[in-house]
Amino acid sequence: QVQLVESGGGLVQAGVSLRLSCAASGLTFSRYAVAWFRQAPGKEREFVAGIKYSGSRTSYADAVKGRFTISRDNAENTVYLQMNSLKPDDTAVYYCAADLYGLGAQQSHVYDYWGQGTQVTVSS
Repeated sequence: QVQLVESGGGLVQAGVSLRLSCAASGLTFSRYAVAWFRQAPGKEREFVAGIKYSGSRTSYADAVKGRFTISRDNAENTVYLQMNSLKPDDTAVYYCAADLYGLGAQQSHVYDYWGQGTQVTVSS
C-alpha cells in the first residue's frame, strides 16, 4: 500500500522558515517525481514545487521562486520543502504527490498518489 505522509506544518509568523517533509512508503521512491501543491480556503489547489524522480530537475511556481527549495533524499524516501521568508499568502494545506518517472510537472492530474496534507498558517 502506497502512503505519502506530510509533516512539518504549523502556525508561524511572517518572515520565518518552515521545512515540510513528505515521507513515502510502499513504492520504489527513486522512480517517482514528487511535487508539492497547496490549497488555501476558497481557492483551487495550486502547484508549488516539483522535483524529477532523479532529482536532476526542479521547478517552482513564480509565487515561491527564490523563497522555497525542494529537495529529496532517496535513501530516506523523503522529499523536503524548505520554505523561507514565509508570507500570510502562503497559508494553505500543503500536499505532496508522486508521479512515476515524472519530471515534477505542474499539472496535478499526472500524479498517481497523494498525501493527506499538512496545514501551514502564517500570521502577519
